[in-house]
Amino acid sequence: MRIGELSARTGASRRSLRYYEQQGLLISRRSPSGQRHYDEDHVQRVALVQVFLAAGMSSRAIAQMVPCMTEPTSDKARTALTAMNQERTRLSSTIDSLTAAREALDQLIDVNRDFLAAGADT
Repeated sequence: MRIGELSARTGASRRSLRYYEQQGLLISRRSPSGQRHYDEDHVQRVALVQVFLAAGMSSRAIAQMVPCMTEPTSDKARTALTAMNQERTRLSSTIDSLTAAREALDQLIDVNRDFLAAGADT
């Protein structure tokens, strides 16, 4: 498939897909005229990249993990594992912080509901 179809199937803009390639997150095949061509695996790869980016991972961190997925070697796997563990630790910390913020917000919501239920300002 060409870049337009990959864009339509993944929701990623053509510009984003070109950026992913520039960063080494996505590798396309090229036609003799230089057009990018993708296959079904690229749809899944783009979805994975989008999930990682949405989770706050940098393209650099993702790029450290990608070689292990496309061209596995022992050295690449060790480097990727280190990056993966670092990102997992960062995500866990973020999740903990978000959970604490949600719990604090829930408490404020309860206080506000109790206040309103008591007929304040009536």
